[in-house]
Amino acid sequence: MRIVIDLQGAQNDSRNRGIGRYSLSIALAIARNKGPHEILIMLSAAFADTVDEIRAAFGELLSDSAFKIFNPLGPTHTADPLNIWRRDASELLYEHFLAALNPDAVIVCSLMEGWGDQTISSVHKVKQNYLIAPVLYDLIPLVQHHQDDLDWPEATLAWYLRKVDDFRRTDFGLSISESSKSEAVSFLGCPAEKITNISAAVSDLFHEVVLETEEIAALKAQYAIVKRFVLTSSAIEERKNPEHLIRAFALLPKAVRNDIQLVFIGKFTHPDYKYSLLALAAQSGLDDNDVLFTGYVPDNDLVRLYAACDLFVFPSLHEGFGLPALEAMACGAPTIASDTTSLPEVMGWDEALFDPNEPQSIAHSMERVLTNERFRQQLIQHGLQQAKKFSWDRSARLALQAVEAAHAQWQTQNMGESVHGQPPRRQRPRLAYFSSLREARSGIADYSAELLPELSRYYAIEVIVDQEEPVTDSWVLGNATLRSVAWFEQHAYHYDRILYQFGNSEYHAHMFNLLERYPGVVVLHDFYLSGVLGWVLANQQPSVWDRALLHAHGWPAM
Repeated sequence: MRIVIDLQGAQNDSRNRGIGRYSLSIALAIARNKGPHEILIMLSAAFADTVDEIRAAFGELLSDSAFKIFNPLGPTHTADPLNIWRRDASELLYEHFLAALNPDAVIVCSLMEGWGDQTISSVHKVKQNYLIAPVLYDLIPLVQHHQDDLDWPEATLAWYLRKVDDFRRTDFGLSISESSKSEAVSFLGCPAEKITNISAAVSDLFHEVVLETEEIAALKAQYAIVKRFVLTSSAIEERKNPEHLIRAFALLPKAVRNDIQLVFIGKFTHPDYKYSLLALAAQSGLDDNDVLFTGYVPDNDLVRLYAACDLFVFPSLHEGFGLPALEAMACGAPTIASDTTSLPEVMGWDEALFDPNEPQSIAHSMERVLTNERFRQQLIQHGLQQAKKFSWDRSARLALQAVEAAHAQWQTQNMGESVHGQPPRRQRPRLAYFSSLREARSGIADYSAELLPELSRYYAIEVIVDQEEPVTDSWVLGNATLRSVAWFEQHAYHYDRILYQFGNSEYHAHMFNLLERYPGVVVLHDFYLSGVLGWVLANQQPSVWDRALLHAHGWPAM
């Protein structure tokens, strides 16, 4: 098989984050374990300064000819609405570029990108005969959206839901944990058998080290650490739960806390967030030097900080995997973490878990480690053994097995319709969807809001609306094209399918005449349509009511 790996995740704004590390690591491991398969690496010219570095990382695993450079239009970042036409055009170019490589499958290392950078990805918008498999890290924003806990601007949410819809249409997915797989099943309706958990691992850089007393002293001085310290990487954003960790630290008995600093590593997503955390520490009764923020720490120093800390705490509320916890364990740090989402998979021991929603639970676990040397040593030994269960080579082999199985199944399903031995190309039919939308205060609008994302798996949807209320539904704005009735009438012959959502409301009155002229499938939401007929009588065609009454009840009713 010829497998193309879209490695833009190691080039773009994610390159120095967990996604970037994961993307490059899994690609390298697949190249090491490729066996009889041909591996091609797709990179983007939009990030030209990274191309040589990534090529060098593969060394002799792949030849120079295995690297294929895609040239999108630019700029394409969706945050600027003036770029949207270039983004849409670049997505078509992207699919044609991949098709020209004649792959059997394409692994997309980072699909949810492109809001603030020039990353381009696209799934089944044009005809093609290759499978697409994205790596799924998490669906945290979607989960928060369902819980009404996502405070994103409308345009940002529309973009994100557009990328989510791309994932729905992929042929199969590669998740980094059982937790992220279950999110795809629960929140996207993906069949469980089409998502393979390939897990994750840490770089060989993260391993057990033994530091001399002088080395520890120099390291602590470098980062202004003046006591023994509890280490965490949870300050980057609210989801990492730094507030409850600070509250938990304040709950420790003073005799335990007096000799300990709480040290946060990592760069803040929002710089002002640091000052709110310092204010919380003061309100919780902590002194100025009890809580320390180091900012960005290079990996070499991070390994030594893991080795030197008295405890590593990871209180995150939601993780796709939770690499920091695995890194810490691999370096010999006694590690405790939340009992939520993917972290129990990573930790592998209930004794190392706590409830991240309860500061008292976090504090109890911290105190146990800091005052019980036997338990602390058990955590260290468990962590070192647990970390050995995860490897990039294992993840790569699972990914390749999933690709092989999906491709074999796809060939079997499509060979009956094949042309010259190749499975047929696919293209989503173009669907004209007539309905009111949510802003129109209609129950059918709510029905459409739930149905449209599912239909989008199979159809390229254009929503035909005839309502005065503005459309603000984020999914529709991100994934469907809005058309007026007048536009539809001029282009009706372009559509492969027409679907009418009919109900007993004035919002559907315009569909009667359209249905006569442009036949389609009708979803009938109400058996009695007297309400909409009465509205037509009062506003458009009085004879409609008379004809309906005569037809239904005869001359006595007239």
